[in-house]
Amino acid sequence: MDADAFRETVEEEMGTELDRIGSSKLLVALTDAELERGPVLRAAANSEHAARETFRRWADGEADDGAREAFERVRDREAEHYERVVASMDEESFEPADGGPMHTYLRGREDTVERVASGLVGRGLVSLRTHAQLISFFVNEADEWRADLFRDLKRETGEEVDLGLELLAERCETDEDWDRARAVAEYVIRVAYDDYADSLEAMGVNPKSIC
Repeated sequence: MDADAFRETVEEEMGTELDRIGSSKLLVALTDAELERGPVLRAAANSEHAARETFRRWADGEADDGAREAFERVRDREAEHYERVVASMDEESFEPADGGPMHTYLRGREDTVERVASGLVGRGLVSLRTHAQLISFFVNEADEWRADLFRDLKRETGEEVDLGLELLAERCETDEDWDRARAVAEYVIRVAYDDYADSLEAMGVNPKSIC
């Protein structure tokens, strides 16, 4: 397997979950159905904060020099994303919430290949769909400035996915390595999907239909 085949396989295997996460119901789940600018931006800021903290922890304890440098780069980029989202808010102060099931799972990864596959690729594929829904929300609100903000964040998240694939190509020497990477990348998508579905079901919304 190579990097391109890896991404294609993960997206194909988890296609249903990714399609549902990428539906308009995502923001319903993230905001408890408060589809207004403030709750949407707070949800986005919380997501960026959690990513920053995950990569900060990994950067602090990673033995692989190349992976550590990558985690540091992503940590800094996610910190910038967080600051940009907070700057776009109308609120005078904001205290982010940290964690969530996906980041709890990620922070439990100690192996370099598993961290790269789950954090850069699996989480990144989820984040790309999240950013797409944020763009759509602000386009529908006729708020092009904030739509452009999330277009920038989506593009940079795509670069993080590409970075993860490059790192995997350098570190996966056997089929077993690729299989292990695929397992955690797919699992982190499953965790994100289950969290999404649970949030919708708690509101009496069917997560299985796509809109």
